[in-house]
Amino acid sequence: MSLIEVHEVSKAYGGIHALDACSITVEKGSITGLIGPNGSGKTTLFNVITGYERVDSGSITFDGKPITNAHPDDVFALGVGRTFQLTRIFPRLTVMENMHVAMQRKGLRALLGRWSSSHEQERARELLNFVGIAHLQDLPAGNLSYGQRKLLEFAFILIADPQVILLDEPAGGINPTLIQQLAGRIKSLNELGLTFLVVEHNMEFVMNLCHKVMVMHRGSRLTEGTPAEVRANPAVLEAYLGE
Repeated sequence: MSLIEVHEVSKAYGGIHALDACSITVEKGSITGLIGPNGSGKTTLFNVITGYERVDSGSITFDGKPITNAHPDDVFALGVGRTFQLTRIFPRLTVMENMHVAMQRKGLRALLGRWSSSHEQERARELLNFVGIAHLQDLPAGNLSYGQRKLLEFAFILIADPQVILLDEPAGGINPTLIQQLAGRIKSLNELGLTFLVVEHNMEFVMNLCHKVMVMHRGSRLTEGTPAEVRANPAVLEAYLGE
């Protein structure tokens, strides 16, 4: 069963076609990788799915509901979580206060007022423990390493109980130990039914994690298949190395 369907979506910036009649399908319960050379349209695809960019043509649905050019908050409310290449946390707030802000986005309560229940605080601690940074809960988020910030952003998204998470280069710039930790968390959540769409340049991370891998080139899908099939496809090598 498909959860996200992108049908012939195009997006241009002036004369540059970031997406060119691009179509992809993300199956419910899958971990799907999205790879391709720089400039192939991967992040633009994330942006149009989550409402941060408007499409010029084509359509997008989530769980059968049309979300083409929907506002990011409306897409988020449907159950679509998303991280960014550059983490979007609040560096002057503590790690736990960042989690509080995440609660407010979900529940629309006063931004830094009292926690509305001990249950919310416990849920935040559980998620920080799950991603492995609960011991840092009282530190300003700006004091965290780059990899720890990515883990905080991951917990930040999880607190809203999304159906799918779009991860934009989750392994980029973090050390191998944290990469393994992150991969383990993704697999655990997937076993519980959470769907993932992952943009990543770390091929080892993608090939060991994903059930299916899609390859983008020049704004559209070049090919897709299992990690083994994609590795063996000469068109993929050509796309990365150039014609």
